[in-house]
Amino acid sequence: MPPTFTLQPQYSLADLNGRSRNTMAEHLGIEFIEVGEDFLKAKMPVDHRTHQPLGMLNGGASFALAETVGSMAANLWIDRTQFVALGLDMNGNHLKGVREGFVYATARPFHQGKATSVWEIKIEDDVANLVCVCRLTMAIVELKK
Repeated sequence: MPPTFTLQPQYSLADLNGRSRNTMAEHLGIEFIEVGEDFLKAKMPVDHRTHQPLGMLNGGASFALAETVGSMAANLWIDRTQFVALGLDMNGNHLKGVREGFVYATARPFHQGKATSVWEIKIEDDVANLVCVCRLTMAIVELKK
């Protein structure tokens, strides 16, 4: 039976942030801040942990943020007692440099299929300038019992 794609309401923001303990997401300061009917949003500081040598947001940090929020979102939309969503591919475009403050990533489903899920992740700065846009493809895999 294919997975169903409805946001799983049993997870709070505290639960999602708790799952990030002792991971790269925690090290980078990524925090989930909003769950909506069709999106998940997280923020990340632009500071010494996420800067590249020129003092701007590192593109790899942007990709880490995008993958973190997109992967979590994909797993919130499936029945985790039967399936798991695993990353297959991600691509993106860096559009604007950021030196300080926070960046905010919002993941929304682009396609929900039986075997794959494709997510669009937009990253914006503190004043809603588009910084990076990514597309993340997830494999929907049945859990072995």
